[in-house]
Amino acid sequence: MPRSIWSGSISFGLVNIPIKLVTAVDSKGVSFRQIRRSDSSRIRYRKVAEVDEEEVTNDEIVKGYEVAPDRYIVVEPDELKSLDPKKSRTIDIADFVDLVDIDPIYYDSSYYLVPQDTAAKPYLLLHEAMEASGKAAVARFVMRSKEYLVVIRPLGDALAVSTLTYDDEIIKPGRLDLPDRDELDVSDAEVRMAEQLIESMTTDWQPESYTDSYREKVLALIEAKAEGQEIATPPEVEEGGEVVDLMAALEESLQAAKDAKSASAAERSA
Repeated sequence: MPRSIWSGSISFGLVNIPIKLVTAVDSKGVSFRQIRRSDSSRIRYRKVAEVDEEEVTNDEIVKGYEVAPDRYIVVEPDELKSLDPKKSRTIDIADFVDLVDIDPIYYDSSYYLVPQDTAAKPYLLLHEAMEASGKAAVARFVMRSKEYLVVIRPLGDALAVSTLTYDDEIIKPGRLDLPDRDELDVSDAEVRMAEQLIESMTTDWQPESYTDSYREKVLALIEAKAEGQEIATPPEVEEGGEVVDLMAALEESLQAAKDAKSASAAERSA
């Protein structure tokens, strides 16, 4: 069972469902320590003042908001604490929306909601109703003195909750330097060929088939070094040049995708 990081209840109209918030992601990243090459001693960091390189203790450190270069507004801890959201043990559902309307760019961190002992039936009721309606719940709750905007949705037999990025923090496509459609001539034939390529590469979503190949290579490197093996550096692969004939490249890609799918089907049959 993943560890619980918060407990409270879901407020659903006049219904309260006691729940626990548990982690949904177990990060598999490879972490390193910084050490001195000569004797493998750990590298430590000190907090020093820029002006005189003197080490600063925690009780001397305050928060400053930069309003101009090297000009700061000092904000005291008590002033910030007075603005903290009111502590609550309730996830307050504000609205229900169509899940498909929430673009994945808004999703941040993900968790699960697990019912406490007395809440199995109302938890199941909410899960079944949301699954049947295709709706997701938009809610707010406070954890560790911070208010979060979240979306709750059915995922398998559980209710998953994902923190959301606020809309004014999302960089909209209009701010990007994107191609001008009026200046480029994308033919209907090219679009149809690209659609065929997409279709030929389409498969069922199987997340377990995608692995972190870089992490696996790093762990294999560490294991080999621990066993005293000699590490060979592979030659660099030259990057391909610019594609000149887009249609020819699409046709070649389409044929390669068809060949790969046929080979995969033959392998499964064997």
